[in-house]
Order: sequence, then structure tokens, then C-alpha cells
Amino acid sequence: MATEEFGEGQALEEVANEKQIREPGEASIESKSSEVIEDGTPSTSPLYWDSDDDDGGPKPSELYGKYTWKIYKFSQVNTRELRSNTFEVGGYKWYVLIYPQGRDVCDHLSLFLCVADHDKLLPGWSHFAQFTIAVVNEDPKKSKYSGYTLHRFWEREHDWGWKKFMELSKLTDGFTYADTLVIKAQIQVLRERADTLLPCLDRQYRRELIMVYFTNVEAICRCFIEKCRGKITSLIEDKARWSSFCAFWLDMDQSSRCCMSREKTDAVIKAIVAHFFIEKEVTSTFVMDSLYNGLKALKGQIKGKKMEEKYFGMEDSAVPFIHIEKEIIALADDVLPLLERAAVETFPSQDESGPQNDTKDTAAGKEFIKDSAQRNETRLTGLGRRTIEIFVLAHFFSKIEVAHQEAVSSTRQDELTREGITGLADIEQKIKCRTLDDEKKSF
Repeated sequence: MATEEFGEGQALEEVANEKQIREPGEASIESKSSEVIEDGTPSTSPLYWDSDDDDGGPKPSELYGKYTWKIYKFSQVNTRELRSNTFEVGGYKWYVLIYPQGRDVCDHLSLFLCVADHDKLLPGWSHFAQFTIAVVNEDPKKSKYSGYTLHRFWEREHDWGWKKFMELSKLTDGFTYADTLVIKAQIQVLRERADTLLPCLDRQYRRELIMVYFTNVEAICRCFIEKCRGKITSLIEDKARWSSFCAFWLDMDQSSRCCMSREKTDAVIKAIVAHFFIEKEVTSTFVMDSLYNGLKALKGQIKGKKMEEKYFGMEDSAVPFIHIEKEIIALADDVLPLLERAAVETFPSQDESGPQNDTKDTAAGKEFIKDSAQRNETRLTGLGRRTIEIFVLAHFFSKIEVAHQEAVSSTRQDELTREGITGLADIEQKIKCRTLDDEKKSF
């Protein structure tokens, strides 16, 4: 047992718009609790999902941690607020804050994750983290989870949580077994670099997320791919536009074509991150993981390509749209056949994720869940790879189309200018002839 002290605390209310509310806590008291910090443990994820990042920075597993807080004799707690001991995850110090009788609400347990000693941190500090908090039930299936939350902690938002985390009346339904309330927190601190793709999630944490957000992440990638394909298809089906585009491209010299089909990798990756990472969207971290591993697949840094083809359902997935050579990303072929291929290439339907298994508590059920997670990770790597390929193709196509439209406009302007000059010459000639006729008549 550890004796802990807790005094003034501040908390955030999570309402529809997650508006912040702060107020000093009441007098300090003492309580007894048992607390455990747990580090991430290895998983059996496919090799390409567990490979280390190669930029020299900390790995997600080094920025992830679990924390368990056991509050004994919970029924005897009579303080307005209660805070855990300080613990460290991702190089930052945290604590959990609860209001046993509710924070400005009645009949609810309020619960928050807070940055410890925030007033002592340097000006401009910021911790970006994804976390979940749970009040554990005697029956694990009935445990109350906060859901996965993505938040930037900083000077004015140094705590985040829920005023109405759960109804107090439900605590006696297995949540205070032996008069002990157990709270568990998982925190994944996120690295931030706008110029590169980075893995975001610890292996174990990702395994939990994939069961919840697989469909959402797949839908995000597919929506983007289909939107790009729609624009390409629209161009190709417009015979006049497509003919003009092809003529413009084929008339271009080889050096110019090469220049418009390649770009520095850093610039393209920065554009990918800017497009897909939305700070307030909890699925963004999972999307980044998928794109990161898709990029590694394109670079040939992963194994298991046959698994990728099998589960992603794309027999020609080994034929890339792009090449990545050191600091340059380039199209793998001429842009015209690549655009035609992108327009007709089919993708497996979203529900092709394998059979369902309801015996989750049996050994067979657990093995099925494990295999399903691996299959989903493999599918998301393939989808991440294809998303990057289509993004790069669309990126280069957009630049070429802008140049094409500028050329069309310039040509049209020249035609109008020539027509104007010709018309002016005709007018001058008519005036000259009329003048000569008038002069003849005067004689």
C-alpha cells in the first residue's frame, strides 16, 4: 500500500463540444491506494508492423504505458476529489483525478487524466497523447471504458476527461468488489513531425485499436482512393479533354516529362501527412500507422509480400505505381497508362474481412481473434500502400493538369489575339478602300 496526498485539482468537462471547466479543489486529505505502472509488452503482430522506425527518434513502445490505481475502502472516501500518485509515461508525468460524488454534477463519478506539475513546465510546453481510462468491473466484460481519446495537453488544457463518466448507482454492480475501486489508464504519447510519416502506436495498444477502428480507417483510405479515381475516370471518359491532355503530354519533351513525374520525397510525404492527419480525430493515429507501413512496403523494407496480396485481394499489388529512390519519389511508368490503370483497377469490398467467430472466450476463439487482427493489419498495410500510390499519382496528375490548362488557356489567348489582329487588319483595309472611293468621287 502507498500513502498518497492529493490537494487542489482542476478538471475538464467533456460535453458535446468538450468545453473546458476549471475550479480549485477542496482541502487535502490522505487515503490509501495500490498503484502499478505497466510497460507495453511484445505482441505477435506481423513483422512489418513491429519494425523499428529508422529516424533515430523514440519508438512508440517507449512512449506507451499502462497504469493501475486501486482505491481501497472506497465506500469510506468522503473527500470531494481524489488524485492518484504521479506516474511517468513517454517521458512526461501524469496523474488520474476523480470526483467520487461528481464534478458539478449529481449522481455521477467524474474522472480525468492530468499533467503533473504543469505549472512548473517551461512556457509553450505541449504533450500530445492518445489515451483511454477504464473503471474495472469484477466481470471484465462489464468494465466501463472512456473510449480512445486524442488530446493535446498544454498550459490551458492540462487535464482532460469526463464529468459524467458513469452513474454512481452502477458502482455497486461489480465495480467496487471487496470495497475496492480499480481504475486503469493507457497512454500513448505521440511524436509530432509534419515532414514525415511516423509509426504512432505501441504494438499492444494498436492491437486493441484495430478491433475498434479497422472499419473506420479502411473507409477513410478507400474514400480517398475512390475520390481520386473518380476524377481520373471523369477525365478519361471526356474524350475531348482526354485527347487534349494526351496530346499536351506527348508533345512535351522527355526532360520536361521526367521533371513533372518526380519530386523530393520529403515534400510529398509532408503533403500526405497534412492531408490525412487531423488532430482531433482519434483514427488519425491509426491511419498514420497504416500509411507508414504502406510506405515501408513500397520501399521494400518488409517481408510477407505474399500475405499482403492474399489478404488485400490485389493480385497485381507487386506492380507499383511509384518508385522511391533515396530522396526522390517518381512515377513507375508513363503517366498516361498509370492513369488508365488507376481508373479501371478494382478493389475488394469492405466486408471481405473473413468469417466471424462468436466463441471469443475459448482457445479457438482467441486464436481466431489473433489471426483476424493479423489479417486486418496486413490488409491495412496493403491499403496504406495503395493510398500512398494513388496520392502520389494524383499529386503529379494535378500538377500536369494545371500545366495543361495553362497551355490550353495560352493557346486560346493566342488564337483570340490573332483573330483580333486579323479583324483589325480587315477593318483598316475597309476604311482604306472607302477612303479611296470617296476620293475618286470627289474628282
